[in-house]
Amino acid sequence: MSVALPVWNTLHPEQPENAFDQLVRQHEGHDLDGVTLDTVQVNIGLRCNLACHHCHVESSPSRSETMSWETMQQVLDAARRCSAKTLDITGGAPEMHPHFKPFVESALKQGLHVLVRTNLTIMLTDGYQSLPQYLAQQDIHLVASLPCYLEVNVDKQRGKHVYVESIQVIQQLNRLGYGTDPRLQLDLVYNPGSASLPPSQIELEKAYRIELFNRFQIRFNKLYTITNMPIGRFQHDLERQGKAESYGQLLRSSFNPDTLPELMCRHQLHVGWDGRLYDCDFNYGIQLPVNGNINHISDFDPQIYRNRRIATGHHCFGCTAGSGSSCKGSLA
Repeated sequence: MSVALPVWNTLHPEQPENAFDQLVRQHEGHDLDGVTLDTVQVNIGLRCNLACHHCHVESSPSRSETMSWETMQQVLDAARRCSAKTLDITGGAPEMHPHFKPFVESALKQGLHVLVRTNLTIMLTDGYQSLPQYLAQQDIHLVASLPCYLEVNVDKQRGKHVYVESIQVIQQLNRLGYGTDPRLQLDLVYNPGSASLPPSQIELEKAYRIELFNRFQIRFNKLYTITNMPIGRFQHDLERQGKAESYGQLLRSSFNPDTLPELMCRHQLHVGWDGRLYDCDFNYGIQLPVNGNINHISDFDPQIYRNRRIATGHHCFGCTAGSGSSCKGSLA
């Protein structure tokens, strides 16, 4: 029987200690804390043209939550105040936000490296078909979900015809220079289709390069492997299959202390669509806010936030299992 993850109220200044905290303290000698604020990751809305089985924020075409322009400006101000280098834009399908382009352009004018997490297929949808050219003109770094190089596995996880459409968009991006022009970085993201840990990122990247080039002459820069977190739709699937407890045990037993220094929560600020602050996208997915009383972007203080105690839960074992996992791939 699985145990539901707690959702902590933002009024609580500190969350209770858990098994993950105890294990971190054994290896680090102190609580998991923030180190830098190199990246501001922002979820600008939950609307998406897909409804993927593994989506930890449960995006879909029916979701309407959208970040306001006022909050977007506060995000950019926070990035400036903490001297962040990268703005990592996610969703949903972030391209569907009505202020996506002005937000991107404002960030570029501010000198930020702009990274957009895309499902690719949005670029074939009516009203968004000019996006590839726009993104290339702006030198936007794209991180694209492609959880396998085989059609059957992608469509099983993300929906019918998603593989074919994704390949079409990647080929279009390649023609614009993505994956070959040093200014136009295209990274792909793999996540397992089952309750297992990802294979070696290095070896899987080699396989992706061979298979995608031989089949479609596709080129890309990097492959990131990401562990499925036991939250959101993936957790619901685990519970239906009776695998929630065994998967949780797999993550706990695979704990690797070498992953701790580069955990993404220690080097970023995550902002939800409503301006609330989180340590990472996964904490956002279960509405586990930052520790302390500064929990909204309008009250952001870089000095306090930089060295905060990280809010954790049992799902955090997903980022420390095996070679580790983050929005930038493996860690060790």
